[in-house]
Amino acid sequence: MKSKRIILENIKKANVPSVPLPSLEMKHANYEDKNLKFKDMLQSVGGVASWLETGNSIEDFIQENYGNLGEIATNMDISLKRTKTNDIDDPHSLKDVDLAIIKGEFAVAENGAVWVKEDDNQNRAIYFIARKLLIIVPKNNIVDSMHEAYKKIDFSKGGFGTFISGPSKTADIEQALVIGAHGAMECRVLFTDLL
Repeated sequence: MKSKRIILENIKKANVPSVPLPSLEMKHANYEDKNLKFKDMLQSVGGVASWLETGNSIEDFIQENYGNLGEIATNMDISLKRTKTNDIDDPHSLKDVDLAIIKGEFAVAENGAVWVKEDDNQNRAIYFIARKLLIIVPKNNIVDSMHEAYKKIDFSKGGFGTFISGPSKTADIEQALVIGAHGAMECRVLFTDLL
């Protein structure tokens, strides 16, 4: 502890003039077509972006794209045979979930990420344990950059929140990209105005 005190006292003695902090109000990324940028960025990290066509339902989209799957889990109010994740006491019992359907609050164009914060979700393991992940986001709710994203997040409310960008992946070994290494092997973001 003596060393730490000596270092701090020497810093005070140096009388280094204070320097004003830089302004964070600088121009950040701004994309002409946020939807296209988001789609391209998500695709570059192994994910897929889709937009629900007018007249189609979320249930129709799921049947069309995931009709051959077994166990589906979600807390969203959709009329499909599914496991409600909040009805599960032990998250380990979610290990056989083929598709997790979760709600995203908004998407970020610059990196293909989606902010997920389901305050009522008691089993957040579902985000990472399911084989496939479908994130449903309100249509046109895409910001340009992470700077805008952080301004949208209400940090005064506690609880778990995370950005998800594509399926699980790693490139630790010989810099070879492996998708589905320790989580979802597939991730799709579905934009809809039905939320």
